[in-house]
Amino acid sequence: MGLATITKEFRSISGALGAFAMLAATAPAALAEQAYDWQLGMQPAASEVRDRIDSLHHELLIIITAITVFVLALLLWVMVRFNAKRNPVPSKISHNTVLEIAWTLIPVLVLVAIAIPSFRLLYFMDKAEKAEMTLKVTGHQWYWSYEYPDNGNVNFESRIVVDDKNEPAGNPRLLQTDNPVFLPVGTTIRILVSGTDVIHSWFVPAFGIQEYSVIGRVNESWVKIDREGTYYGQCNQICGLNHPFMPIEIHAVSKQEFAAWVEKQKKAAEKGAGTAAVASR
Repeated sequence: MGLATITKEFRSISGALGAFAMLAATAPAALAEQAYDWQLGMQPAASEVRDRIDSLHHELLIIITAITVFVLALLLWVMVRFNAKRNPVPSKISHNTVLEIAWTLIPVLVLVAIAIPSFRLLYFMDKAEKAEMTLKVTGHQWYWSYEYPDNGNVNFESRIVVDDKNEPAGNPRLLQTDNPVFLPVGTTIRILVSGTDVIHSWFVPAFGIQEYSVIGRVNESWVKIDREGTYYGQCNQICGLNHPFMPIEIHAVSKQEFAAWVEKQKKAAEKGAGTAAVASR
């Protein structure tokens, strides 16, 4: 292989790496509210809860990295300093009180340092202090239903979008629904989750919410969405044959747009009720 051929190959590889770097840099901006191919890290946060989850994750990553480096250094030191060649006559020391107290006490202190922010976050995620509205979520095999008890009791079912062959369709595939959820930004929203059959899980990564849907029980969570956009989630509890076909699609809109959407839903419900009453006569 000549020098010219090697140079040509190097240039083509460099160009491909440059294109990949550009794609990696632009993909998060284009698909900021959902996962994308070759993604590194988690989806961008869209709520304070998710911000705090990310912060705790980063803190734990630093701690576990420091522990791993420390243990690796100890192993290397022991391998070099106390190998058989350097110590033909092994030591007969079997106990070291100070060392044994240290390697028991230090892990306890590390766990306490992790537990305090963890418990603080769990309590923060648990319930909304002063909720401005409520969203009731109910899991079914295999779809979601939603109720807005504080907004004229608007309610509807939300199912995966399918094509004419009854196969999952839509863009993005497996995530688009026929009736997306609308929620206002900048509003503290109480989310109540229940079920009618088996256990489901209402999971929206960008909000930092994963709440189980259990029959005969109402679990509570909350969210205050930071910015407008479309957010996706799925049931992440294996709930049966069509488990992968229970997507969640949420449109976060301004408070004015949300109020207009609520009025539209009320009018549609009134029109449907009137049509049903005429048909029943």
